Amino acid sequence: MQEYIWVTGMILKQSPMGEFDKRISLLTKERGKLSAFARGARKSGSRLAAATDPFVFGSFKLYEGKSSYTLVEADIQNYFEGLRSDYIGACYGMYFAEVADYYTRENNDEREMLKLLYQSLKALCADALPDPLVRCVFECRAIAVNGEYPGPPADRELEESTVYCLQYIVSSPIEKLYTFAVKDSVLAQLKQIAADYMKRFVGREFKSLEVLQTLC
Repeated sequence: MQEYIWVTGMILKQSPMGEFDKRISLLTKERGKLSAFARGARKSGSRLAAATDPFVFGSFKLYEGKSSYTLVEADIQNYFEGLRSDYIGACYGMYFAEVADYYTRENNDEREMLKLLYQSLKALCADALPDPLVRCVFECRAIAVNGEYPGPPADRELEESTVYCLQYIVSSPIEKLYTFAVKDSVLAQLKQIAADYMKRFVGREFKSLEVLQTLC
């Protein structure tokens, strides 16, 4: 008899499998990052079609086989519809999802990364903050969540506001992370710091970032 579990999480990516199926990467609150098959999700009218798109957040019913999970039902709470009509915003979102996919593992406690990804996608859907600032905040906090944030760089002169922003980014509750704006000079410093730290601590290319760089 199959045993089912419910997990809360977000679809990081999906790929076609066979003629009608999908394989998804799912970042969950309960079990870290999981891979699962969604049988028939590519069939016309499938109830799993929209529930297996990237960025979809909700509750997912799975059963565990010998080597993989299978998705059988989903209760979706947020589709992040704003990103479906904002191509550049969606590219930022895909980049964030790629970073989360890179950093997370199965059966790890990945709740902080899941919260960060969720709040960052919400920020991309809002008009209050420019996308480049959302990216800087996401990158610096992702590095901090992974325990690698080294503090403000000591080898360059920073504006006081930049130092304050960095401290806020790495220490504030994630739910309050995207509640500030900065002047252009501070954003320029944050962008350079975030880029340097991503190169230093991650050191890999992301496909979605390559696309984004051709657009911005």
